[in-house]
Parts: sequence; structure tokens; C-alpha cells
Amino acid sequence: MSLQEIQSRIEAAETAAGRKAGSVTLIAVSKMQPDDRVVGVLEQGHRHFGENRVQEAEGKWPGFRERFDGIVLHLVGPLQTNKARQAMELCDAIHSLDRPKLANTLARLAQERGACPDLFVQVNTGEEAQKAGILPADADGFIEECRKLDLPVRGLMCIPPVEEEPSLHFALLAKIAHRNGVDGLSMGMSSDFERAIAQGATHVRVGSAIFGERPAG
Repeated sequence: MSLQEIQSRIEAAETAAGRKAGSVTLIAVSKMQPDDRVVGVLEQGHRHFGENRVQEAEGKWPGFRERFDGIVLHLVGPLQTNKARQAMELCDAIHSLDRPKLANTLARLAQERGACPDLFVQVNTGEEAQKAGILPADADGFIEECRKLDLPVRGLMCIPPVEEEPSLHFALLAKIAHRNGVDGLSMGMSSDFERAIAQGATHVRVGSAIFGERPAG
């Protein structure tokens, strides 16, 4: 599927949901994709990209930024505290703020740098033991603590359980965001981004549907 097809589907989903055109940001998730595929999307004018690992992002995005203006890089995967400094220097947004230790580290670094990327709190809406994220019952308190640390919480993020209807999780995330006065909703991936848009997503994270399946190995 082409980038244009994905963008057309996003526009149609915005219209169907009564949303303003352009209200949803498409993050092209380029993790583990060959450079030529990423360049192909950059050459079409797309500028919002997502990476899962800081180390991989460090290896390719400084070079791409020398060639292309206006790139906005989102970290959409888990962030280890020992990689926080690199993430803050490289990324414009971090979608995986998921624990107090990381919040404190980011706050300290933000004070040192005088700047901080936009932050999205990851909520474990399915309460899955193997998955990162703040539990829904703890989300309000965690958001409040982040704000006390002067962290720029711009939104919430979730990854629904694969075996459950994602719309229920998108609706839950939207409810948490609304009662905390948070505007951003990072939710929806290749298989369900239209349902996420119907529930208010402001950022959708699409990888394989744009780039194709990642190479094996």
C-alpha cells in the first residue's frame, strides 16, 4: 500500500468521524526498514517518522536530516533511562513515558538542557503483565506527578491487546485524556488506525502498510 493510499484513508476517516481535515498526524514507523525505503517516503514529502530504538535512530536520522529539512522524529518504542539523554537530543517527541523513574530522569535532563521533547504517557489499557505502561487506575496520578516535574505531557499512548477489540481501548484512552485535559492521543497502527481516528486519535503510527514488511533477519 502506498503512502498516498494511507493518507487518503486517514482523510476519509477524519471525514467519517466529523473531524477537521488534517487533524491526524501520520507517523511513518521506519524501524528496521532499509534506508532506500525511508528515503522513498522522504522524497514524497512526508516528514513525521517513528523509531522504536534510540540506537537505531542514532544510526540513520542525523544523516537523513542533513539531506531533508523539516523531519520530526518520534520515539514510539520503550525508552531505557540510560538512553534518555540521547533520546532527548535526537527526538522531537517521546511516546513511551511509562514509569516514575523515567519521568524523573527526563525532568532532570530537561532542566539541564532547558528543553524537552513533547511527551506522551503510555497507558497499559489492557493491563497486560508483559507490556509496559501505566495502569489506567494510576494514570491520573502519574500525569499529575509529571506535571509537577514541569514535563510537557502533550498526550497519551496505548497499544491494545492483539486479541481484543481495539476501539474499546482507544475509547478508554480518550476518556483518561479528556478528564486530565490532555489533547494528544497516539493510538492506532496499520490494522486499526481508522478505528482509532473514530475515537479521537491525533497521531497514528503506521509502519508495514507504508513501507512493506520488514526484511527478515
